[in-house]
Amino acid sequence: MALNFRTRPKEEPEINLVPFIDVLLVIIIFLMLATTFSRFRELQVTLPSANAQPLEQRAKEIVVMVAADGRYAVNGTPVEGRAVELLAAALVQAAAGNTKTTLIISADAAAAHQSVINVMDAARRAGLNQLTFATQASAGGAAP
Repeated sequence: MALNFRTRPKEEPEINLVPFIDVLLVIIIFLMLATTFSRFRELQVTLPSANAQPLEQRAKEIVVMVAADGRYAVNGTPVEGRAVELLAAALVQAAAGNTKTTLIISADAAAAHQSVINVMDAARRAGLNQLTFATQASAGGAAP
């Protein structure tokens, strides 16, 4: 008596993606309803104020003003364009080869941080290593 085993043709396994998609949609809806959206809160930073007495004898100074919209002025003369190279050329011309010149950065409170960084980069390219920032006098302090 011989046993006759019949083998069925094997069916290829198939992954049904419809239930998977249904579960993902339910999870997305749950996350959308459960998430609270809060606005990005700015850090409350108290900036320092200066109470230093003005120097009696000052070395040569170059004042770079940075406007709120990113324009620059070197010693009151506007710099055409906003490129670091143009600002560096204006600083070299204002320094007249004196690398001991102090650079004073007077930036508007609403000026972009990148504009101030551009001034610092231009000062480095011009060989000016002494720089300071202009501040407002505190309410109870002496004027600088």
